[in-house]
Amino acid sequence: MSTPQIAEITPTEFVARRQRGDVLTLLDVREAWELGVASVPADQQAVHIPMGEVAERIGELDPSKEVAVLCRSGRRSLEVAKFLQQNGFRTVNVTGGILAWSRELDATIPTY
Repeated sequence: MSTPQIAEITPTEFVARRQRGDVLTLLDVREAWELGVASVPADQQAVHIPMGEVAERIGELDPSKEVAVLCRSGRRSLEVAKFLQQNGFRTVNVTGGILAWSRELDATIPTY
């Protein structure tokens, strides 16, 4: 069985799609302590489910909505996006994670 291809989206593209009216769930899979260091702006309404809890909390996500998965750098989010896709979700990986978000959109978000 081939590994599913996961579409990539930059933080800038994510925000642009939301502004156009696209309905995307932003799923932040970082640990709670990481959110304390650096979070996406509240107006982006991220859903927080740490990577290790996604399988047991998958019911909190709406499979009718595309899910954009975010982590620190894009590695964990890619794994979660693959898992969600294998479970019937449409997913995109937010390339570069919160580090890219800070670089591209909001330099006030700390990097760690």
